[in-house]
Amino acid sequence: MKITDVKTYVIETDWDDRPGGDRPRLPTRRQFIFVKVETDEGISGWGEVTNYPGFVGNRAVGRYIQELKQFLVGQDPRAIEYIWQRTFRLFTYTGTRGATTAAISGIDIALWDILGKSLGKPIYALLGGPVRDRIALYTHPPEPNTPEEAVADAKEIVASGHRGLKMDPMMHSLHGGLKDGNISFMDGELSPQGLAEAVDITAAVREAVGPQIEVLIDAHGRYNVPTAIQLANALEPFNIHWFEEPVPVESYSALKQVREKISCRISVGERLHTRFEFVPIFENNLADYIMPDVTWTGGISELKKISTMAEAYYIPVSPHDASGPINIMAGAQVMMTVPNFYKLETIRYDLSGYDKFMDVPLDIRSGDLYVSDRPGLGMNLDEDFLKAHTVEGFRD
Repeated sequence: MKITDVKTYVIETDWDDRPGGDRPRLPTRRQFIFVKVETDEGISGWGEVTNYPGFVGNRAVGRYIQELKQFLVGQDPRAIEYIWQRTFRLFTYTGTRGATTAAISGIDIALWDILGKSLGKPIYALLGGPVRDRIALYTHPPEPNTPEEAVADAKEIVASGHRGLKMDPMMHSLHGGLKDGNISFMDGELSPQGLAEAVDITAAVREAVGPQIEVLIDAHGRYNVPTAIQLANALEPFNIHWFEEPVPVESYSALKQVREKISCRISVGERLHTRFEFVPIFENNLADYIMPDVTWTGGISELKKISTMAEAYYIPVSPHDASGPINIMAGAQVMMTVPNFYKLETIRYDLSGYDKFMDVPLDIRSGDLYVSDRPGLGMNLDEDFLKAHTVEGFRD
């Protein structure tokens, strides 16, 4: 079997068709980046890349994938480890993180899809077999502006059967912009008003959902050290399950300072690329949970390796999701085989908006994803739909 072609689709679509009422539940239009690897035996594999905000980032990923196409065509797609190592080393001098590992991720996922289809097996069967029969999920409400909005959305999630939800109660503070809002990207500060509002929102959600629902707080890597410490300690009394990305990812030293000054658990990893960037996290005891993104950190091959490394430290793995259905299914395939799995992230609890470009809908019931025994990822995309919704500037 040989690779004959590699295609990239950057699409934009209204992926959530539910009525939003007075306040839209989420952005109605969203971009997705998909990769298709074709072979001379008629078996194709699908991959996905984490969407980069704006045209330039997506253009960079697409360019990297097309550059890799020159190496990939003619290769045996079943030689997954060889291809991963070879493509990774091609970027040694230009940088092996960011758009480069995102491109590698999309290709790697597609190759595992091909391997599974060629053998008639789901990917999890090729990674050692399942250790569970379903994948627990946690999900997001829309970012709240008020405690009342936060409570309404949280109750809706709980009613769907999900047992964990994640929110950023500071996100609304960005609405005023860089100068007028409660958060400054320049210095990582959160205003007293922003802190007070975050406390009010978190307190209201905890009271509404009760003690059994896990409430996770996402700081999105925005804050300086003293602000992160102040914020985490202010929210800790509401029994938050974790405090995610308290400081920008570039400084392990800053993360260590926060770690030493707060009592709530820390989760990091969505912005880390490959197992190499997780080594300091493990060796320096910097996090209680890790959340690598399969479409960002190096694909299925790398997510499995990172998870095995984490197992040696008894650290749970909770794959990140900010993309589309392949992100979810690729992460789920790996987590079926990972003993130290916590929950898999989904961007919203109702993902029926994906159905329009998938041949099989995601099987989500009462907050759990059920992974079928269909070969490969267990799903395919509608290529005609992708072509019809390709973003201007990315068409052939």
